[in-house]
Amino acid sequence: MPSRTRCCPASLVAFVVGIPLAIGAFLSGIFCAVATGYLKENSRVKEDTVMGIVFSGMFAFGLVLFSRIDTDQHLSHILFGNMLGITDGELKQTLLIAGITLAVVLLKRKDFMLYCFDPHHARVIGLPVKLLHYGLLCLLAMTIVASLQAVGVILVIAMLIAPGIIAFMLCRRFDRMLMAATVVSVFSCVLGTLISFHIDGATGPCIVIVQAVLFVVALLYSKLRPLQG
Repeated sequence: MPSRTRCCPASLVAFVVGIPLAIGAFLSGIFCAVATGYLKENSRVKEDTVMGIVFSGMFAFGLVLFSRIDTDQHLSHILFGNMLGITDGELKQTLLIAGITLAVVLLKRKDFMLYCFDPHHARVIGLPVKLLHYGLLCLLAMTIVASLQAVGVILVIAMLIAPGIIAFMLCRRFDRMLMAATVVSVFSCVLGTLISFHIDGATGPCIVIVQAVLFVVALLYSKLRPLQG
């Protein structure tokens, strides 16, 4: 059973029933996205807090189900990932999710930007705010599902946040931030993989350590840049 989907309750049910695991992983991600959006709109809790609770709860539920299923896979692959153990099928699924995410973001780029920076104005001019909201959450859920195999549950949040934060501190224009975040992601993955090979360590943590170092460098640069100007 692929390690990236074992933490999703719907994937575990799919494994038992015998349907494709990708369907179960997708359903788990969509459920998390819809639940996050609903709780955010119908409570005073902030969205990042709701997202943390929902995803952590789903992960815990998946671990309980995982402990009841007879499998030879190790729990550490869920927590820390197993990048070198990615199969061709999992690679194709990841590329498919990446392609869908990139296509949607490029097609609706202006709408997403307006919604993220000024949702009230987006609502006034008639944009489908709720659709954009749930669409972003679904894209995020799909990205998380695709990232679990590489770095595991514990480190996937760092992989999602670190490149954007680093790019935010280095660039002032949004377009340049997108390019910088992409470069940081690719560079940290390549360098982290090489480091893990030479020290015989886990690949996922090595990648995140590289991103942490890049974050410190970007932070120092952002502090020194005003002094130079």
